[in-house]
Amino acid sequence: MGECGERRADPAEPLGRAGPANGAAVVDSATAAFVAHRNLLFTVAYEMLGSAADAEDVLQETWLRWAGVDLDTVREERAFLVRIVTRQALDRLRALNRRKEAYVGPWLPEPLLTAPDVAEDVELAESVSMAMLLVLETLSPTERAVFVLREVFDLDYDEIAEAVGKSQAAVRQIAHRARAHVAARRPRGVASPAETRAALQAFQRAVETGELQGLLDVLAPDVVALSDGGGIRHALLRPVVGIGDVARLLAAGWWRRDAERSVEPVQINGGPGLLVRVDGEIDGVVAVRVENGYVTGAYHVRNPEKLSHVERETAVTRCAGETGAAARRRRQFSG
Repeated sequence: MGECGERRADPAEPLGRAGPANGAAVVDSATAAFVAHRNLLFTVAYEMLGSAADAEDVLQETWLRWAGVDLDTVREERAFLVRIVTRQALDRLRALNRRKEAYVGPWLPEPLLTAPDVAEDVELAESVSMAMLLVLETLSPTERAVFVLREVFDLDYDEIAEAVGKSQAAVRQIAHRARAHVAARRPRGVASPAETRAALQAFQRAVETGELQGLLDVLAPDVVALSDGGGIRHALLRPVVGIGDVARLLAAGWWRRDAERSVEPVQINGGPGLLVRVDGEIDGVVAVRVENGYVTGAYHVRNPEKLSHVERETAVTRCAGETGAAARRRRQFSG
């Protein structure tokens, strides 16, 4: 799967222990395979859905189907599991798209608190970023599945064809169309770590103190501000575009200042973000897109139903059993 080889356990290492002393059950091979691939499967489902809660439901459905499979008929566990999770995610995505039609205000992906090493895998970090997930929202369900499986996880066309129920020729055409569509819309600029820190610090000062000049200095002319309250909390009902309108929005008090507020820099979806607490409770998160030293996007999620995955880190990976950074370190030390 791209640069990620399947992580295989040491044959001499038991999967579990059982004995009269503790009565623990031996971990069966189906469970061991699912656990080894779980983070990978979650990442596939999340990138297809943009919803961690729905991705977790898809994993549960995948496990129920995997538990009933005769493993003697499975040639390659990773491919088989990815096929199951893709089919379940496609069904869930179509239902999710119908729910979005009745959503109040802009719909933003459910944010994830991610570990710092996710940012080390540039391709993974871009693929789970809020900006990229919003681009993927413009694809059809099948296009999104094909793009994610091919461009992010580097599956072969025959594997993708089995997963989405199409011929290889059709999958190649879909992949080409989806790739061109995403290329025309994906973020293009890059930012150094220093530029990213400076932009995030300016945003943090604006939230904490209301001092805007430092933030205005790093806003791009075509900056876009989006917020998602889900009809539960106050949020913008439409995107705000352009430095002038975003500046007026900030000056008018986008951030409430009638309570004790704390702001913590965090990694959100593999990129810079702020975790905002009001009176000690999580009020929302802001994911910031920085390109060429300027903030080009600010994504403010306040819908409480979307904040359960910002209290603790969620593991995302392109590799089975480990993060992309861990895989690189393992290969480096193994020669």
